[in-house]
Amino acid sequence: MKIEVKELKPKKAVLKIEDTKPYFVNTLRRIMLSELPKLAVDDVVIYDNTSPLFDEIISHRLGMIPIPTDLSLLKFKNECVCSGKGCPNCTVRYTLSKEGKGVVYSGDLQPEEKSWAIKEDKIPIVELYGEQRLILEVEAVLGRGKDHAKWQCVQAPAYKYYPVVEINQKNCNLCKQCVDACPKKILEIKNNKLVVTDIEKCTTCKSCMEACENNAITISNDENKFLFHFETDGSISAKDALKESAKILADKYSEFNELLKKIK
Repeated sequence: MKIEVKELKPKKAVLKIEDTKPYFVNTLRRIMLSELPKLAVDDVVIYDNTSPLFDEIISHRLGMIPIPTDLSLLKFKNECVCSGKGCPNCTVRYTLSKEGKGVVYSGDLQPEEKSWAIKEDKIPIVELYGEQRLILEVEAVLGRGKDHAKWQCVQAPAYKYYPVVEINQKNCNLCKQCVDACPKKILEIKNNKLVVTDIEKCTTCKSCMEACENNAITISNDENKFLFHFETDGSISAKDALKESAKILADKYSEFNELLKKIK
C-alpha cells in the first residue's frame, strides 16, 4: 500500500491511497465517523436561565460545541481510576456566567484550566436582551460518534476512485467540444494536443466522452487507487484524527486476529 498526502491543513486532509481495495478505505472512513473519540459536553447544570431559549435547547447547543481534545491526557470515564466519579483525568469542567444585552458565545465558557480553553470561540449559543442572564456549569467527557453525533469530530469523510483519462491523439481533431463540455475545465489544447491539466479534479462524469464525436476520449476508474478526504470540527487536528483512526483500526485487526486463533 502507498499513501501520499496531497493536502494537510489543521482541519482538512486529502490523501491518495494506492494498492488497496474499497473495503479498506471505507473501513477507515467508518472508524473516523463512529470510533474516533473526542470531548463533548455531557452534563449541564443550569443555575439561572432567563434567556429566550429553554434549558434543553441551550444544553443541546452546548453539546455540539467543538472542545479541544488531547487524547494523550484523557481517559474514558468508565475506564478511569476514579471509577466514573469524574476527575481531571476523565472530566473537563467549564463555567459560564453572562448577564445583559448581547450574544453568549462558546468562548464565554471558562475552563478550570486554561489549556482546555475553547478555540472555536465565536459559536453563538443564545442572544440575551435587557437584563436577561445565563449562569451554568458543564462537564465534558470523552465519547464516540456511534454513541451521539456530538462526539463525532470528523465531518464528511469520503473517497472516490482515482480517475483515468485516456486520450487517443490520432482520433482527436482538436475540435474543442470536449474542452467546452468538461464541467471541471481540466481539458486543454497545448502544442496541438489535447491534455488533462488536473486529473484529480475529474469526477468521471463522462461529459467529454459524450461530446467527442471521434471517440478519442475514454474515461474509467482505477479500482486500486483512491482519493480520500475529510475535515474535522477543530476539536482534533486532521493529522491527529488520521493517526488515531489508523491506530484504532490496527487494534481492531489485532483483536480480530487473536479471536481467530481461538477457533478450533
